[in-house]
Amino acid sequence: MKVLKFGGTSVGSPQRMQDVSKLITDDGETKVVVLSAMSGTTNSLVEISGYLYKKNPEGANTIINQLEQKYVEHINALYRTEEVKQKTLEFLHEEFDYLRSFTKVHFTSFEEKVILAQGEIISTNMVTNYLQECGIKAFLVNALDIIRTDKNAEPDMNYIKDKITKMLENNPGYQIYVTQGFICRNAYGEIDNLLRGGSDYSACLIGAAIQAEEIQIWTDIDGMHNNDPRYVDHTEPVRQLYFEEAAELAYFGAKILHPTCIQPAKFARVPVRLLNTMDPTAPGTIINNDFQRGTIKAVAARDGNICIQINSSRMLLAYGFLRKVFEIFETYKTSIDMVCTSEVGVSVTIDNRNHLADIINELKKYGTVNVEEDMCIICVVGDLASDNIGFETKVCMALKDVPVRMISYGGSPHNISFVVKDADKKQTLQALSDTLFK
Repeated sequence: MKVLKFGGTSVGSPQRMQDVSKLITDDGETKVVVLSAMSGTTNSLVEISGYLYKKNPEGANTIINQLEQKYVEHINALYRTEEVKQKTLEFLHEEFDYLRSFTKVHFTSFEEKVILAQGEIISTNMVTNYLQECGIKAFLVNALDIIRTDKNAEPDMNYIKDKITKMLENNPGYQIYVTQGFICRNAYGEIDNLLRGGSDYSACLIGAAIQAEEIQIWTDIDGMHNNDPRYVDHTEPVRQLYFEEAAELAYFGAKILHPTCIQPAKFARVPVRLLNTMDPTAPGTIINNDFQRGTIKAVAARDGNICIQINSSRMLLAYGFLRKVFEIFETYKTSIDMVCTSEVGVSVTIDNRNHLADIINELKKYGTVNVEEDMCIICVVGDLASDNIGFETKVCMALKDVPVRMISYGGSPHNISFVVKDADKKQTLQALSDTLFK
């Protein structure tokens, strides 16, 4: 059994819902299909929540009415039979009456999460009804019944596996099982969401739980590219990635996939395939446990970073200095991305500036602090093991005309990373493409 996930743009109109329905049923195989909310819906629900936080029910009702009208138009265009159309409209009006009920209660973050969950609930209901109208045996699974996080807000895999297994056993004979992405319950039974990676994460959790043949993430681009096509000419899709390579690329800026998402699939050894809804015949990108030696796969970049340098003569021949520095970042719950050290200094990068002033003040106890903002981390991913001669030299040659602030190599056999100014990002990415992929 395969698990297929479709994002908001893939179900963003009646025509696209019909296209997706055809795509998932043409081969007649049994599948679990994870759907996001229709494109634009989550933004509208966030806007509604914003009005309710500000105690402005009139503003919230205006957005609710506009969104409801949009869905009514979609439903009228989606279904052929009056029976299914009326059934879906009744459900829709119940949903929007439910949204209106929040204008009359004290609004908190709990209510906000409930509101945000409704986009996925509506889209899955619409697609399931359409599949059934087309004569497909489709079963709607409530994600709130099968996905739960623990007290640390991490997925409870034992619970998820147990619930999904029982759901499939108790509801046999269906071709398509439709469920929501992004939403879940927390350890206390409250409606919550997965945050990191959203629907992609849901699909990978389900795929890992059922030991799926394959997890397919359908988006609107043809797989993961070897560089950022927004900045670089003539990029190409990468046909295969090792799990660790994909995680590195995702973490350092490749927007197609969140780095957390693929972890469940990696541990369960379930391959993840990235495919294009707009071009279903394209091969896309397969992510699996096969490591290809002797190749550079791709380049990714993440801008908006802050580089912090601490210089201190106390670091010379001293132990415990780095611990003191890192404990400051831990205190302020700020993750460090890159680290470079010398005998008298350490440089780190962060991408969270919420506690920057406090962190700098604390660091000044241990040395002179220099801060550079608007920095970009660029990573080159592939076979970069220490016994593989030549790739590091090629990367450095590509950067001969770019001022480089930091270089990190040796932390992973799959990645070499360096820091440049945001202003030099485009030039750097193009230079790397010209050197590594031509």
